[in-house]
Amino acid sequence: MSKAGRKMTAQKSRKQNLNQQMTARVLPLRSHNLQESVATIGYQYPGVTSGISIQGTYDYLKERLGGKGAGLVEMAKLKIPVPPAFNLSTSLCQLYLQRQNLPEPVIKQTRLALIGLEKFLKKRFGSTEHPLLISVRSGARISMPGMMDTILNLGLNREITQHLSKRFPDRARFWWDCYRRLIQMFSNVVLQVEHAQFERILQHWRTKEKVKADSDLSVSALQMICKEYENLVENADKKFPQDPWEQLLHAIEAVFRSWNTERAIHYRKLTNIPEDWGTSVTVQAMVFGNLNDKSATGVVFTRDPSTGERKLYGEYLINAQGEDVVAGIRTPRPIHQMKKELPEAASELVKALDRLEKHFNEVQDIEFTIENERLFILQTRTAKRSAQAALQNAFQFVQEKRLKKEAALERVSYDQVKQLLHPTLKATSEKPFVRGLPASPGACSGRVAFDPETALAFARAQQKVILVRQETSPEDIMGMSVSEGILTSTGGMTSHAAVVGRGMGKTCVVGCSELHVDEQNHRAEAFGITIEEGSLITLNGSTGDVYVGELPTEPVTWGDTARKFFQWTDEVASMPVLANADTPDQARLARELGAQGIGLCRTEHMFFDKERIRNFRRMILSESVEQREELAAELLAYQKSDFLQIFREMKDLSVCVRLLDPPLHEFLPKLDDQDEIKVLADSLRIPAGRLVQRIHQLHEVNPMLGHRGCRLGITFPEIYEMQVQALAESLFDLIREGKKVALKIMIPLVMSTEELSYLLRRLKNVFERSLSNADPTPEAQQLRKLRSLVKWGTMIELPRACVIGAEIARLVDFISFGTNDLTQTTLGISRDDATKFIPTYLDKQLFRKDPFETLDVQGVGKLIEWAVRESRAANATLEVGICGEHGGDPESIEFFRRIQFNNVSCSPFRVPIARLAAACAEQKQKNK
Repeated sequence: MSKAGRKMTAQKSRKQNLNQQMTARVLPLRSHNLQESVATIGYQYPGVTSGISIQGTYDYLKERLGGKGAGLVEMAKLKIPVPPAFNLSTSLCQLYLQRQNLPEPVIKQTRLALIGLEKFLKKRFGSTEHPLLISVRSGARISMPGMMDTILNLGLNREITQHLSKRFPDRARFWWDCYRRLIQMFSNVVLQVEHAQFERILQHWRTKEKVKADSDLSVSALQMICKEYENLVENADKKFPQDPWEQLLHAIEAVFRSWNTERAIHYRKLTNIPEDWGTSVTVQAMVFGNLNDKSATGVVFTRDPSTGERKLYGEYLINAQGEDVVAGIRTPRPIHQMKKELPEAASELVKALDRLEKHFNEVQDIEFTIENERLFILQTRTAKRSAQAALQNAFQFVQEKRLKKEAALERVSYDQVKQLLHPTLKATSEKPFVRGLPASPGACSGRVAFDPETALAFARAQQKVILVRQETSPEDIMGMSVSEGILTSTGGMTSHAAVVGRGMGKTCVVGCSELHVDEQNHRAEAFGITIEEGSLITLNGSTGDVYVGELPTEPVTWGDTARKFFQWTDEVASMPVLANADTPDQARLARELGAQGIGLCRTEHMFFDKERIRNFRRMILSESVEQREELAAELLAYQKSDFLQIFREMKDLSVCVRLLDPPLHEFLPKLDDQDEIKVLADSLRIPAGRLVQRIHQLHEVNPMLGHRGCRLGITFPEIYEMQVQALAESLFDLIREGKKVALKIMIPLVMSTEELSYLLRRLKNVFERSLSNADPTPEAQQLRKLRSLVKWGTMIELPRACVIGAEIARLVDFISFGTNDLTQTTLGISRDDATKFIPTYLDKQLFRKDPFETLDVQGVGKLIEWAVRESRAANATLEVGICGEHGGDPESIEFFRRIQFNNVSCSPFRVPIARLAAACAEQKQKNK
């Protein structure tokens, strides 16, 4: 088969799959009052509901009429000039998608509404004398710009256009231009004729007549274009309807169907818009910006959507229709020039914009048309803005005394907070090479490295690098730390790469299942394209897209406005936000982003330095207790230095250090690394074969449920005792320097009070002994002071630990829920393997949300709630926190606030989101 043939077959298959997908996505029907499914806007007619008379809030209007319809109703109430319209409600969308036709009562209501529109405007739909032309527009309750379909100029056919052009010869060009636009839009949207084919005909005639703009084409050229358009449709075995009523019904159905176009589905997934909302259809009388040189069309924002500056921002075109502004064929003019060309309309527009912003008390995005110097507003909606602009506007509205601080916090979305913290990809026409899961936001470019050693080599050569792996492990930490971004072919949103990438503020894309990564041969391949080591690629961690080559990014700064805005969140919230930070750099970043302490300092990452890892391996592979103690002592200085640096960065804020947690196999050398095996065997003075046997003994079938957490502290006591000694000596040194310190020591993965009691008893003795060794003559008062600065606690990660929470609480000062592992052990799902089926579960709505991103409140949440209630009953002063990935998820934070957690902890780059979420959760709790 030829390349063209394969392409056609692929397109056909894709269309069939999309049709099946559309059918599959139809949800159960809601109740429908078909007699009230159509509402008029801007006029009234007997037998049809009036949009203005619908009782309810603006939010209810948006739910019923869609955002576009609700905006028109509000503008009509304000006496702002809008073209009259009628609306088919959002509830009809799912009904239509299931039936695949419009019910007869809806068709009857539509006829009545159209008759009312004709009488109100003294025009007739399909008339050759006083024709009424209409547009059919989509409108979900939340704006989905460009995701669904619109059709303009309905009501024309060849006969009507010919008659009108003869009757009004001075407007012949206008009528043929409208008919040309109708054929093109209708045939593309309804009949699925490729848009590019019409554009080729149009371009041919622009070239032939030596003009750049459609508005410069002659009448005869437009007549020929219309004829060629009709022939194009006929040759595609389609039929462009000449009956205006048939055009209208087909257009309404097509707009309803556009709710399930591929782009709309994708957009809903990105923005978490529920599938069952549906779109409304607004049928609106046309007003014509392409009537003459005293007519225009444009888009304007009441404030700059990029910077937030308080000035009008927009563009317009003379003698054009709406789609011309975004088509890019003609260059629009800046909005401030309009006062010179159309001064009266410009003055009226400014007044309307001011009224609309004050009415909605929010920045507005307005589409307008000027017909023969008369202004009409076609729609108004809350403006979509950059994160910086949204933040700036929220701050401005408080300064202007139009909002209270608490209300302003709701004006900035969590996604916008993410954008504030990471560089973003500039707008691009490039197509992604492959797509995965957007695990950590931002955008970056770099040279591909397939192992951490190569990543380090590129970094030393001052090259930006992206680490590409099947999946990362703790051994990759050095390569990850020097990389701009991380890309993996497996793993989910809370896999190692995702969790560590977010913690380090790295752009990260995971789970690119189509990407075959051949680490051994240092290459990756997808869709016939091979990426070699050293190739340049670009990651968009906000969308999951991966591009071949280097694409430009836009840097983001954390300015004074952002700092003041997030100070408001701390004033409102009662639940402090801490950070998960393992290094001094992460601690510094966490404090800069407003963390009020460290809720989780993972010590395992501190051992992966090349020299440290070898000493650590020697220690755990040693068969002698004395040798293990000796080797642990060598690591003590490293640990103490690490802790001191982190404490100093956090100043007087609390730091919670988790003792070593991961399974030992993660620290062991690979058996095929013969050089490392030989070095270790020589240093331990044992044969290499015996060392290999020892490695086999430590190997585990299911390490995540095996020899890890506090079990390490029991079977290899030298590790925990060395860490506690390092903490005690660090604390003593800082106190001697006159610094304030608040230390928490956390024992991970407990399953019984017996193991917890055993470890607490041993480790507290080590702590006391270490303090005494630091000062051979400690006074009792000094020891009491040092003890008071330390709290002992545990990490609740197992269902059994939740069930015996009261018994655990009697032994500790605090508990912190490790919800990553608690979710794994409760649901019986490995988070690293979850990517294989969770997308299917989400698509089939077996999961409402990924349980590793948003807490499973019904299951895991019930265990947590039980544990908190029982624990606090047993220990009234118990401090309760969470340090799993859910500590940065707004919906989960709302749950933690509801059950009165003392704090939440999350990755540094998620701290601002958590601060905002904690404030919003506080307000929600107060409003109950």
